[in-house]
Amino acid sequence: MPVINRIAEFADEIAAWRQDFHAHPEILYAVERTAGIVAERLRDFGCDSVVTGIGRTGVVGIIEGRSNSSGRTIGLRADMDALPVTEKTGKAYASTVDGKMHACGHDGHTAMLLGAAKYLSETRNFDGRIALIFQPAEEGGAGGRAMLEDGLVERFGIDEFYGMHNWPGMPAGHFGIRAGGIMAATDRFYIDIVGKGGHAARPQTTIDPIIVAANMIVGLQSIVSRNVDPLANAVLSVTMVEAGEADNVISRTAKITGTVRTLDLEVQDQIEQRLADFVPQFARSFGAEASIRYARGYPVTVNSPAQTDFAAMVASEVAGAERVDAEVSPSMGGEDFSFMLEARPGAYIFLGNGDSSELHTDTYDFNDAVIPVGTSYWVRLAERALPVA
Repeated sequence: MPVINRIAEFADEIAAWRQDFHAHPEILYAVERTAGIVAERLRDFGCDSVVTGIGRTGVVGIIEGRSNSSGRTIGLRADMDALPVTEKTGKAYASTVDGKMHACGHDGHTAMLLGAAKYLSETRNFDGRIALIFQPAEEGGAGGRAMLEDGLVERFGIDEFYGMHNWPGMPAGHFGIRAGGIMAATDRFYIDIVGKGGHAARPQTTIDPIIVAANMIVGLQSIVSRNVDPLANAVLSVTMVEAGEADNVISRTAKITGTVRTLDLEVQDQIEQRLADFVPQFARSFGAEASIRYARGYPVTVNSPAQTDFAAMVASEVAGAERVDAEVSPSMGGEDFSFMLEARPGAYIFLGNGDSSELHTDTYDFNDAVIPVGTSYWVRLAERALPVA
């Protein structure tokens, strides 16, 4: 069953919503304009309940089916926030806000779920309830966790969660999904090195923390290459080094900051412990001292097997089985939908954005051509998950 004809009829309207969101990006929890428009549209469509302020600025719309003999509620989630990026697409609807841009496609995610809300409010061809979840602060603010802490599951009785993200490089309108870890845990580490400062012309009187840091950065790479199983997925990247204030002074201190990405809890634990052991011992071999703070971020996004099979089946109905990769390679990027999948079973799927710029770049743009496909997926998922007897 391909793209739904009714959705194809108003796809241009959905694209117009998307482009308006794109022109007015908002960051983290400060998505008042976007959330306000979402809530207003949900009410206009005839949603049975629209609740704002969940997780500070999140919105939840409830649509009742023709009946509710199933007693089940399916949660469909879209993210609303943009990124602190200056746009360089040159599009007519480019960002009107300096230093802010929808560089990850959340404008498209929000618009497609609104399109599904419009259709489902008209037809109500399902048995149960659909919870339409519009989330703030996915980009580093853990808005998904905030909505859960605000009672998202309990207040709306959600049984399963489903999410979707556009995916550059995947053919437009194709889908990718896999059971198990599909996106990585996103941890950070902060290393402080203390040596002995002094005059740059007399290095023999110092313990140079920059030398310690330079050698430590090389040594850190052995944690993945020589400790983690080669068949497991792990990334350790040093992303910042800070030291010194003058060209004739050897600093007393240096800082190293980086990120760790894993798809397995045991590997995550292994790397954290190995860092805790390695850093101070390595520094002491140079006569310096070092401490490390390890901060866990978003957990692994883990798709439940049954819900993954179901989502792949729905995607095949919409796009055709040949356009669905049910064993797509996982991404080492992070996603706070992971918190929702820790609370309830569900599945997260990629929707091909075609040959576009990469996510989080200043030339990225969501592909409006995939709107009918993504919106149809949401509708069919709701109808198949809660079939009318």
